[in-house]
Amino acid sequence: MDAVLETYEADDFALWPVAGLGTDRFLPLSGRLSAMEVGTAMAILVGYNQDASDDPVTEPGVGIRRLRHLAETESVIAPGGLRVHDSTTGAMVWPGCCFGLENWRDWGGLTQGEQIWLGHDPAPHAERVGSLIRLWPGTRGAATHPVDIPVAELPDLLRTVQDKLTGFLALAGQWLSQHAPYLATPLTAKLNADLSISAPRRLPTGRGR
Repeated sequence: MDAVLETYEADDFALWPVAGLGTDRFLPLSGRLSAMEVGTAMAILVGYNQDASDDPVTEPGVGIRRLRHLAETESVIAPGGLRVHDSTTGAMVWPGCCFGLENWRDWGGLTQGEQIWLGHDPAPHAERVGSLIRLWPGTRGAATHPVDIPVAELPDLLRTVQDKLTGFLALAGQWLSQHAPYLATPLTAKLNADLSISAPRRLPTGRGR
């Protein structure tokens, strides 16, 4: 299970260096990203949350202004979500549209039997089958096999996601310290809050269930 960002907003991005984009159009976030991959992530967040009245790219200092706008936006939206891969069957469940990474903690409700909407286009969905959570991938690609997750294992998977996001947040802070030093503290705090990264975990342990 990975926290991922859709990379479309990084196409033809020129305000700072970004990494080459993978063919699957998703960037997994973790504490192991290169500086250019962190730049890609920041480009995605800036692009998706920019205002229609933002300065043209050719204006001097526009990169700093875009980052400042991100720090001041009401709520950061992160296109992407959680990607789940079954290494045994090869089945993959991709994030659905309009259920962004900022909603990743909603997955914890599956352990309590809640029905959660996982987005559309593709339209992944989950169902409870005994002691399993069965995830269906929707319409992306040719995969039709579901991914089964034992209910008791989901909390640990989500903790792993949180650890990866925490690692990414640390790298984002380092990247901002180099590219926009005075925004490093407020923008890192903004990403932390709006993506619910280090908030106290309220996930059930799953043990003894």
